[in-house]
Amino acid sequence: MNKTILIGRLTRDPEIRYTDSGTAVARFSLAVDRRFHRGEEPTADFFHCTAFGKQAEFCENYLRQGVRMIVIGRLQNNNYTGHDGQKVYGVQVIVDELEFAESRAAAEGRAASGDGFLNVPEEFDEELPFN
Repeated sequence: MNKTILIGRLTRDPEIRYTDSGTAVARFSLAVDRRFHRGEEPTADFFHCTAFGKQAEFCENYLRQGVRMIVIGRLQNNNYTGHDGQKVYGVQVIVDELEFAESRAAAEGRAASGDGFLNVPEEFDEELPFN
């Protein structure tokens, strides 16, 4: 069985193209936080994802950089020989299903403040539960 489930944030807006037959193809990268890390090692892994057809059209209409998504799909080898004759090895996720992993309000609030927190209006005069 070849099934992958990833939860992460888009590293950039999806790149959308159309085949000669009119099928939409969306490519995007997903940054998935590692559960544990040691020292100076990276704390996230980056996965290249490809969606086709209706899923690609969904990507074009609704996905933007920073949106937290659940991607369900399958791994596929993406090996080829480069122009210099060297063999290049890679893996991509072929998307079967996409789901938002956060509410639209949470995503907009995070994007508005830029630091993951909602801004408190200055005219807010009630006491906050923290200093």
